Amino acid sequence: MAKGIRGRAAQAKKKEELALKAGGTKPKVEKDTKPKVEKDTKPKDEKDTKPEDEDDTKPMDEEETKSEDEEETKPGNEDDEEEEEEVLFPQMGPCYGIKNKFLRMKRMREVKAERVKANIERAKERVRARKEWRKAGNKGKPPVVKEQPTKLPHTIESLREPDVTYVDSGDQEVEFDEATDKYANYYAKTYEPKVLITSSVNAHPRTLAFIKELCRMIPGSVRKFRRKSSVKKMVSGAKSHEFTDIIIINEDKRRPNGFLLIHLPEGPSAYFRLSNPKICKDIHRKYTEITAHRPEVILNNFRTRLGQMIGRMLGALFHYDPEFKGRRVCTFHNQRDYIFFRHHRYEFQNTEKVHLRELGPRFTLRLQWLQDGTFDGDYEWLLKRHEMEPSRRRFVL
Repeated sequence: MAKGIRGRAAQAKKKEELALKAGGTKPKVEKDTKPKVEKDTKPKDEKDTKPEDEDDTKPMDEEETKSEDEEETKPGNEDDEEEEEEVLFPQMGPCYGIKNKFLRMKRMREVKAERVKANIERAKERVRARKEWRKAGNKGKPPVVKEQPTKLPHTIESLREPDVTYVDSGDQEVEFDEATDKYANYYAKTYEPKVLITSSVNAHPRTLAFIKELCRMIPGSVRKFRRKSSVKKMVSGAKSHEFTDIIIINEDKRRPNGFLLIHLPEGPSAYFRLSNPKICKDIHRKYTEITAHRPEVILNNFRTRLGQMIGRMLGALFHYDPEFKGRRVCTFHNQRDYIFFRHHRYEFQNTEKVHLRELGPRFTLRLQWLQDGTFDGDYEWLLKRHEMEPSRRRFVL
């Protein structure tokens, strides 16, 4: 096939040469299977008449302008472009991606064997260090140097998305707001808190026991039965008796499930969902272990403006001057918008070690709404789960 095509091309060239020698026109060339090549239809005289300067200078100018425009429009050449943030993902385990069950088991046995070897090596190093410590004439155990982890584990809390309302230390605007809000007098130590604690109507004995332990834990608190009175009636009565805060414990199915906190005399009010309540009996403690000393209060991980407001509300329930002799600590720890409450007493075993003993009660709070005023104002914040929680790593406190 290839030889036939070459032969026809050679015959066509010979016909063209003979026609040119004879001074005639070019003969028609038979169609070939090769793709057509477009030829210039202009005569040779027109091509020769063009000035050489225009041919040389015009395309060069166009190429230079094009290259300059491309350099300006390239995104990589911009100096002001921000660097892309590195996305952190959870680390995968040693068996990740192994679909075969027996291969996974084999891999886990190898990993466990490596861990055992590493533990044996560390034990040998400790024995060797103890021998050298004693040879040097020292007594007791040598100081232990703890190895710091190279990387922290990835959790939902560590991968938290930054929020616009984050509060930085030393922010003048935040300091001004805190100096003029409704809790400024308490943090200026102008009055001592006095808390009224009550429950819903016809509360279950378990709810009443929970309230009793709250009263024992919060100094200066008073327990009262509700007796079918409304919230506004309780607010007006508490104002006349100079209470600073009201706590109402609601219940459902004979278990506490709501925590309403109202600050007097002008608010604000906040409602929390109460979950996992444990009294002293549930954690094998006696409520008589809770002494009458004023406790220390720890407010942890309240980062945003809303979180700091909630932290100030919870901190204002306790006296601002703790009694360190009682060694009691009340902790409100915020994690993923859940506020975990724990009540401990610390004991010093020696100058280096501290032992914590949980006293109870314990519970978890989740903010549902924040309202201005004493249960009759506008909502400053309201939880709407499907609208306000598009991402699992976005939190409001």
